[in-house]
Amino acid sequence: MDTRFPFKDEQEKLLKTKEDHFNDLKGKNIAPSKLQETFVAFANADGGELWIGVEDEKNIGQRLNGFSTKEKANDMVHTLLELTNPAVENVDIEFIDFSEKGFVLHFNIPKSSKVHYCSNGDCFLRINARKEKIKGDRITQLGYAKGSLVYEKQPIDIVDVADYEYNENLFSYMLRVETNLPVPIFLKKQRLLSLKEKELKPNVACVLMFDDEPQATLDTRCAIKIYRLLTSDDDYKREQLKDAPKTINGTIEKQIYESINVVSDLLKDTSITVNGELEKLVYPSKAIHEILVNAVVHRDYSLNDDIHVKIYDNRIEVISPGKLPGYITTQNIYVERFSRNPNLVRLLHNLPNPVNHDIGEGLDTARNEMKKAGLIDPIIEELDNAVKITIKHKKLASLEDTIIAYLSGDPQNKTITNKIVRDISGEDDVNKIKKAFQKLRKLEKIVPLDEKASAFDFAYKIKVK
Repeated sequence: MDTRFPFKDEQEKLLKTKEDHFNDLKGKNIAPSKLQETFVAFANADGGELWIGVEDEKNIGQRLNGFSTKEKANDMVHTLLELTNPAVENVDIEFIDFSEKGFVLHFNIPKSSKVHYCSNGDCFLRINARKEKIKGDRITQLGYAKGSLVYEKQPIDIVDVADYEYNENLFSYMLRVETNLPVPIFLKKQRLLSLKEKELKPNVACVLMFDDEPQATLDTRCAIKIYRLLTSDDDYKREQLKDAPKTINGTIEKQIYESINVVSDLLKDTSITVNGELEKLVYPSKAIHEILVNAVVHRDYSLNDDIHVKIYDNRIEVISPGKLPGYITTQNIYVERFSRNPNLVRLLHNLPNPVNHDIGEGLDTARNEMKKAGLIDPIIEELDNAVKITIKHKKLASLEDTIIAYLSGDPQNKTITNKIVRDISGEDDVNKIKKAFQKLRKLEKIVPLDEKASAFDFAYKIKVK
């Protein structure tokens, strides 16, 4: 295994490293069997980096406290590499010589295509900044999920490592993650090269991260299309498109930021007509951000299709190519996590202020933001070969509360109809609204404006006491 001296400012950067889904720091005195649990958890999840010889932040005194000799780490290396069952392949190991502060042992652990166990038979999975012991069905599900081919690792014939030597997007990324490594070494260490007939070639993840036009290089559709539809109907007509759909190309980081800006601009004119007056619809920006990021980082890039973002008068739909990955279902999506594109997720997360800040919690964040705004949870549906997430401008409050709140704004003059309730609440079921009116009439909260009016013109007002 390699031994090297630290890069410029590496000590400072290492001490600033926070333990998260992809990084962990351990003191040199940790028992090899305990260290193996973290090692196995990384391999079973999305991979990660493990440094031994760095004490916890709570430690009083010198945190950087490496091995006095490399031989002192032999038991750890043996336990992790030889006693893990089955052995984890393609682990990158090195010693970093910090002189009088000792040798720090660094493991770069790839996501494995197998399920791994500790020497005592226990199985662990990395979840955010912790490891979780899993048993029975969870192990079976993990094994099933790991059986699929990871498309982001596929080598691309028409590009070479030399094509990235002067790539501005790559240089920008390397500058932000503060690395001075030569480009070929950096790409290899970041698992952005894959073997093709005994030659290392840039892979799909590399192209998606750094090509100006990955759609052209991959010869497939992997952009984002955004539509503004002047209707609430699913079956819209061409003339109901406000403008031609906006297509966003470029690196996936650029796609995320640009699509968020385009959606925000289009939402500025999103409103409905209530009682002859325009009422602006406001969606929480954080929820939109998290759902768009989720679509980009977890879509199936092997499918020849774009992500489609449709902004209707009463909702936003984000349709992402590919079914839910691995063992994820619409029932467990908020509590389980599985990355279809773990390297893309890791590479974006390693940036300062990353777009995917809360690994595995994006949709939960979106749900919480919708609740704060008084709107219902995102609706997640698995289609034939895609996942659709809908955020509706449907109130979290009961229909009865919505009706009374509207009428209370001007109790002397305001009236309300079934259509107005549908507009302001987002509820599409006319019968549910009818029952809410009936309930409020029984409670003597509202009265009809005209008992003889037709069903379509029936309106209510607050009952004056």
